[in-house]
Amino acid sequence: MIRLTREPIDTAALLDEVGSPQAGAVVLFLGTVREMTGSQQTLALDYEAYPEMALAKMAELEAAAREKWPLVGCAIVHRLGHLELGQASVAVAVSSPHRGEAFQAGQWLIDTLKQVVPVWKQEHWADGTHEWVHPAAESACTTGLDQRSPPPPDKERRATPAKVDRA
Repeated sequence: MIRLTREPIDTAALLDEVGSPQAGAVVLFLGTVREMTGSQQTLALDYEAYPEMALAKMAELEAAAREKWPLVGCAIVHRLGHLELGQASVAVAVSSPHRGEAFQAGQWLIDTLKQVVPVWKQEHWADGTHEWVHPAAESACTTGLDQRSPPPPDKERRATPAKVDRA
């Protein structure tokens, strides 16, 4: 299952999708909207993608993971649209005969997804600014490097006051 969705991620459906009597291990990773990004307080995130390319890249990742590990099941779902704190933005679920392979495949899938899949997020910060950031830039937070990529098509990339809808 490879999917982009604007609806909340259904973790029970993902676990059902990858579960099997042949699998002795099921690993589910959820990426959630956190409050602090570095030293900035996050209020919400907006995600956008180039759907055709994102889905194609996600399918390539699934195929590569199945070549590297003996996976029984694999599901990758990325959320698009406006997300509040605590909501799941991405899910990777894998199953395999043994836990080590399931953990390795799950970690490789989420790490690689964040680097190569064309999904962008707009951070809405408590100081009233917002900025489009490619998720791969998050790994730069720990190294101090600025690896921000251009914004999604037709979007401006600059810190400007933002009005966050609290509906």
